[in-house]
Amino acid sequence: MLKNFDFEKTPVVEIVNEILVDASKRGASDIHFDPQENYVKARIRIDGELIDYSEIPSNIAKNLVTRIKIISGMNITESRLPQDGAIKAVIEDVDLDLRVSAIPTNKGEKIVIRILDYSLSLAGLESLGFNQENYKKVLKMISIPNGIILVTGATGSGKSTTVYSILQRLNKENTNIISVEDPIEMDIEGINQIQTNSEIGLDFATVLRSILRQDPNIIMIGEIRDTETAKIAVRASITGHLVLSTIHTNDSLNTIERLLDMDVERYLLASALTGIISQKLARKLCPHCKKLRPTNEYEKNIIKKVLGKDVNEIHTAVGCDECKNGYSGRIAIHEVLLINQEIKDALSSDVKKDKLRHLVYNSDVISLLQDGMTKVLEGLTTLEELLKIIELDDDEKIHSTGLKNAIAANELVKEDTMNHQENIIEDEPITFADPFENNITEVKQEQPIIEKVENIESNDTELNPVNTNLLKENKHSLFGSKKNIFK
Repeated sequence: MLKNFDFEKTPVVEIVNEILVDASKRGASDIHFDPQENYVKARIRIDGELIDYSEIPSNIAKNLVTRIKIISGMNITESRLPQDGAIKAVIEDVDLDLRVSAIPTNKGEKIVIRILDYSLSLAGLESLGFNQENYKKVLKMISIPNGIILVTGATGSGKSTTVYSILQRLNKENTNIISVEDPIEMDIEGINQIQTNSEIGLDFATVLRSILRQDPNIIMIGEIRDTETAKIAVRASITGHLVLSTIHTNDSLNTIERLLDMDVERYLLASALTGIISQKLARKLCPHCKKLRPTNEYEKNIIKKVLGKDVNEIHTAVGCDECKNGYSGRIAIHEVLLINQEIKDALSSDVKKDKLRHLVYNSDVISLLQDGMTKVLEGLTTLEELLKIIELDDDEKIHSTGLKNAIAANELVKEDTMNHQENIIEDEPITFADPFENNITEVKQEQPIIEKVENIESNDTELNPVNTNLLKENKHSLFGSKKNIFK
């Protein structure tokens, strides 16, 4: 339900304040102001999902955008170029730390406000959702006096929270810590933090060269964005410094490949890389209304394949007054790779990707999928939510489709077979539509439905990752028994 404001009687200043405070109290991570033809749509992101918040009339929207730009330190006369700003204020006893971005669109300026929450960073590493084994690996990583530790994940996956938690743990009297960030997201006492400024040439690479002459023990780089920064960071880590940074990759193997693509020398990477922490965020089940349900055959098979466990029940989202659609908050899914000597040797000897994958994931690594599945069994999130954020490899024999597509395929096939059931003429060929391909294959009416599935072939399985192998390998879990197929 949209929130209504009395735009005629309430000053714009109060409206802006109320939106900021209300969004913060609701636990939103972002506020969006999207210009439309006759109004501006305000939306807020809660637990990773955008929801409509309010509609602001056009005659009020211009003043509202101007107010936001003023308090965030932007140039109110410039509306043709993107701008960034920040807001730090206490409004209605709520301490707000916000990052503001403005960008021009064909219908006006779009404003996005990021609400920063330091509560988890301040709570420490133990509060970030690491399982016991991964937590011990992280502690071992940060105890090594030199090398580079990378935290990876998509935008908004909590990388900065993890890095700041590590810095809090390392921030001691006898340690000189220097960070270079864009922007500085959290002020930490005892750490020398540098804000980059590309307009005057103060970029990551320039600052890093000077940092090395400042006798640092630990260097934190906000993000490795280019080849030059990557090379300097790696060289700094092999000269006796512990380097922390973030990079936008999905998992440990992709991180290694990205650094090699940035022309970091293999022998340097092999000697410098200490560990990789990959993470994603999944919506967390509401503890007040979640309930157990029986697992279907597909779910049993995939849990058995990933964790080697037979599971008959898992939790599902319900929804109550305490949550939104059965979810409340988010939980981190982790993959922690502590680089061992075998992986170092493989990196320096230019092994193929398949062998490197084998070395990485056949060591003691708990993959993102395994960690996520464990948290599903613990009732912290759902399998549907997990498969929305993690792509399944070919090793899981479902070709990155996940549960959602499998269920969709089931429904499509049922619908298709029901439509043709009434018009079947014995021994006359009919067309059977493959829900995963654009191909149409002729099949005979007298063939059992399972045999029909086996006759469907793809002309190009490589270009169509969602192919007929999925139907063949999961025919029993997708369709059920032959007797119940049309029920």
